[in-house]
Amino acid sequence: MYDPSAINFRTLIFFIGVFDEQNFSVVARREGVSASMISRVILQLEDTLGQQLFYRNTRAVIPTEAGRLFIDYARTMTDQLSEARKEMLDRSLEPAGLIRINAPVFFGQRHIAPWLTELSDRYPRLLIELTQTDDYIDPLKDASDVIFRIGTLTDSTFHARIFGTQRYHLVASPSYIEKYGKPELPAELHQHKCLVYKGSSGPNRWLFRKPGESWTHYPVTGLLTSNNAESLLTSALGGMGMVLFPDWLIGDSLKKGQLVRVMDGFEAAIKTEPQHVAAIYPNARHPPLNVRAVVDYFVEVYGSPLYWQFD
Repeated sequence: MYDPSAINFRTLIFFIGVFDEQNFSVVARREGVSASMISRVILQLEDTLGQQLFYRNTRAVIPTEAGRLFIDYARTMTDQLSEARKEMLDRSLEPAGLIRINAPVFFGQRHIAPWLTELSDRYPRLLIELTQTDDYIDPLKDASDVIFRIGTLTDSTFHARIFGTQRYHLVASPSYIEKYGKPELPAELHQHKCLVYKGSSGPNRWLFRKPGESWTHYPVTGLLTSNNAESLLTSALGGMGMVLFPDWLIGDSLKKGQLVRVMDGFEAAIKTEPQHVAAIYPNARHPPLNVRAVVDYFVEVYGSPLYWQFD
C-alpha cells in the first residue's frame, strides 16, 4: 500500500536524478553515495508506490510509464520543499541592500515618509529609494520593487497586498460652515462653493448615495479647480469652500477639528468601484525578502482599520 510518509526529500532527488540521467552510477557520483545505495532507494520507492518506475538493463535505466507519470509529482514536491526551505532560511536573514518604493505624491508624504525612520531602525542594512509621482507607473518598465497604489486593482500579473479601502468625505472648515451653512442633500451643492480636484482625466466626479443604494453623479462647478491636492486642501482649511477628498488626506485635519464632515447621511466617492490602498509587486511564488519585509512593515503600521480612518 502507498505510504507517503515513507517518501522523503532525498528519495525524490535520487529518483529525479536517475530519471534525468538514466544511470545509477552518474547519480551516485554526484550525490557522493554508492550506485548500490541509489538502486536500493529506487527499489524501496517502487515498493512504496506499488509500481515499477524503471526498466533496468546493462546499458541504461529506462523510465516506465509509471515513472514518467510520477516524475511530474516528484518535481512539484521537491520544488515546494525547496521553496519552503528557502522561506524558512530567509526568516533567519536580515533584509539588506536597495529597496525601490514608488508612491503617489501626497500619500507618500503623509503615510510613507513619516514611517521610514522606524523602518530603517528595524532594518539598518536596508537602503531605501522613495520615488513619488501621481503619473501612471508600469511595474514591468519602471524600476520599482514595491508600488503603493490607490484605485481599482485589475492586473493579475502582479501580487497586491491590500491594506484597506479608501473612503471619501465631503468636508468644509468651521469658518465656511459658520458663514454659508451645511448642505443637507446633494441637490443643494449647486448653492455652495466647491473646490474640485482635476487630474489628467479631467475633474473628479462627485458621487453620493444613501447606504445600500446606487451611486448618483451630482455635477458641481468648481469655484477653484486644481491638479494639486495640497492647494485645494489649503483653500478648504482657509474657508474658501467644500472639498471631496479621501480619508488618508484629510483624516488628521478632521481629528484636529480643522475640517468638519458635511452630509453625514450620505456616502461619497469619485468612482463607483471600490478604491483600494495597496502595495503591488511582481507575482512571484517567493517574493524577495526585502519586498516582504517592507510590505509586512506597512501592514503593521497601517493597522486594521487603517489608522487614518474613523467612524
